[in-house]
Amino acid sequence: MTPPRAVVLHSGGLDSTVCLLLARRHGREPISLGLNYGQQHEVELAYAARQCARFGIERRVIDVKWDRPAIDIPRDRSVAEMKAGIAPTFVPGRNAVFLALACAETAGAGATEVWLGVNAVDYSGYPDCRESFLQAFRAMWAEAVPNPPRIVAPLVTLTKPEIAALARDLGLAPGETWSCYAPDVSGPEPKPCGHCDACLLHNHAWADAGGVATPAPTIPAPS
Repeated sequence: MTPPRAVVLHSGGLDSTVCLLLARRHGREPISLGLNYGQQHEVELAYAARQCARFGIERRVIDVKWDRPAIDIPRDRSVAEMKAGIAPTFVPGRNAVFLALACAETAGAGATEVWLGVNAVDYSGYPDCRESFLQAFRAMWAEAVPNPPRIVAPLVTLTKPEIAALARDLGLAPGETWSCYAPDVSGPEPKPCGHCDACLLHNHAWADAGGVATPAPTIPAPS
C-alpha cells in the first residue's frame, strides 16, 4: 500500500528536520518544502538539501521575493532577555505565508497533509508558533478551499531539550542541522556564530537532551 504523502515545511533547522523524519517514521511519504525568501541565514537551505539527500526524501524549494532590511542579530542574550518580548528576528506574517504556500503545494504534490515544526515552548515569543494561530489558520483554510489538507504540528508543546532528544532517537547529531542567524561564511564550510539566540537555544537543547526522556508526541494516524 502506498503511504500517504505529506508536505513538510523544512528549513534545515532542528525542529523542522525532526518534523520531517517524524512524518516518515509515522507512515507518511514526506516531501521537504523549503522557502527561499532572502533570509540572512541562507546556509539552512544547503543543510536541508543535504539532509534530504542523506535520507532519500524529495526536496522542493519555492522562491519568494521578500524585500526586508537587514537586522541586527541579538548576541549573548540570557533566557530572561529572550522571554521578555518578541525577538527582533521575528518576520511578521512569515508562518502564515509559508503555511499557505505549503497547503497550496499539496494539490500538485498529491499530498493530504502539511507538517510543520513550530514550537510554542521556545523562548522566542513568536505569536505564529502557537496552537491558537494554527487553529485560526485551519479554520481560514477550510473556508478557502474544498478538502483542505490536515495540518500537523507534532512539536508544538515540546521543550527544546525534548526535541533534541527526539532528534537523537531519529538518528540526527547536533552538527547535522542548522540554526545560526549570523554564520561565518568566510571559510570553505560555514560556522555557526555561537552567540545568537538560535545558537544558544540549539546548544542548550543538545546539552540538556541527555537528561530528558525521549518524548512520544501525539500524531494522528495517516489520512
